[in-house]
Amino acid sequence: MNNYQGKRVLIIGAARQGLALARYMAKQGAAVTLNDRQSADQLGSAIEQLNGYGINWVLGEHPLSLLDAAELVCISGGVPLTLPLVNTALQRGIPLTNDSQVFMENVKAPVVGITGSAGKTTTTTLFGRMAEAEVQAPRKAWIGGNIGNPLIEYVNDIDENDLVIQELSSFQLELMTTSPQVAAVLNITPNHLDRHTSMAEYIQAKARIIGFQQSGDIAVLNREDRESWNLRGTVRGTLISFGREESTSTGPQVFLRNNWIVARRGNVESALLDTALISLRGSHNLMNVMAASTLAFALGFRPESIAAGVTGLNGVKHRLQLVRELNGISWINDSIATAPERTLAAIHSFNEPLVLLLGGRDKNLPWDDLAAAIHQRVKHVVLFGEAAEKIHQAVGEPFPGSSLRAITRKTTLAEALEEAGRVAVPGDVVLLSPGCTSYDAFKDFEERGNLFSEWVNAL
Repeated sequence: MNNYQGKRVLIIGAARQGLALARYMAKQGAAVTLNDRQSADQLGSAIEQLNGYGINWVLGEHPLSLLDAAELVCISGGVPLTLPLVNTALQRGIPLTNDSQVFMENVKAPVVGITGSAGKTTTTTLFGRMAEAEVQAPRKAWIGGNIGNPLIEYVNDIDENDLVIQELSSFQLELMTTSPQVAAVLNITPNHLDRHTSMAEYIQAKARIIGFQQSGDIAVLNREDRESWNLRGTVRGTLISFGREESTSTGPQVFLRNNWIVARRGNVESALLDTALISLRGSHNLMNVMAASTLAFALGFRPESIAAGVTGLNGVKHRLQLVRELNGISWINDSIATAPERTLAAIHSFNEPLVLLLGGRDKNLPWDDLAAAIHQRVKHVVLFGEAAEKIHQAVGEPFPGSSLRAITRKTTLAEALEEAGRVAVPGDVVLLSPGCTSYDAFKDFEERGNLFSEWVNAL
């Protein structure tokens, strides 16, 4: 474990990850400065949370003078490497890290890491439930990272015999120099291109989850996803693949056969899960269940634990979450859909007529495939937020033969919800699946989804 006693640590970003790391570093005896561009008034609750930890707050700007005393710079997930304060730290040779890397350097237990452009939270939730069913006291399964609480808060409480499951985003991975002992790359498709300068840079960030593994480690890759499968040549340890079709490869793999998820290693096959137990909607969620089952197979979990992880899970909050059924209309919260591809997967999960709420802040991603699907499967589109004009141009107007009857533009999500309630009829599904980030109007997708749910429940 690293010694931070007396170390001068600069943390940039006072969001969830930054606050957790500040608490940890302060407890380890570091001299912590926490910097954020927001004002003290905006960060009142965060400042109150860290009261008594001896944190030096520098707010409202990112002065380069902060680097004069810094021995270590830690950045939160939302802070880009192009920020002048971060870029200057790199130029000066000041070590740069984040909460996930600090956690990996100090945790004693084995770690399972999960990343992907889509589905990583659902897969982490599924596998976490499987692990909780498998791991027996006094051992414990710890689930966190990009989901729930940053695990750096608990690193000193985690025993070497425990099991850690971490969801890892590209923002967390871009600085990582330590890979989890078991790592899964679910898929890599265009995302976050407002943050990463190119698709190649985004892929490179994702690939770091297996880039520092050792010969005894395990990599789980998706045979059906081109970019995930392209990483197979970089695997240093054991590769276990998953996909719906059985592969001719002799390597260990997971596939579907007669509505069962089946694993094969050498000449030995194991039935892992009856797909009839899956309650989650959509083919994308079948792949998420397969990925979680593959991780369970990699660690030797019992089929009973795999089934326990899947049974009764009807959805994860903000991910195709049924908020309410009212007057024959189903209201669905899919606020996690911050890219057009995620919205595409969402609309393919329903057969009912759809009233689709789209909008927010664009991520410089292509809309063509989603636009085509909207004309095939969506009844009414209601646009809102910064990207409304761009999305409108991409989707276009209804045309003969299109299932799309109307496209409406509103300024805010609240107004869009009101419009959806006006046009929806019994049998319809009102689907919030924005295809954009929430940062034009909300703190994050969770705040957007929570408010949507509150407003729907107040109808």
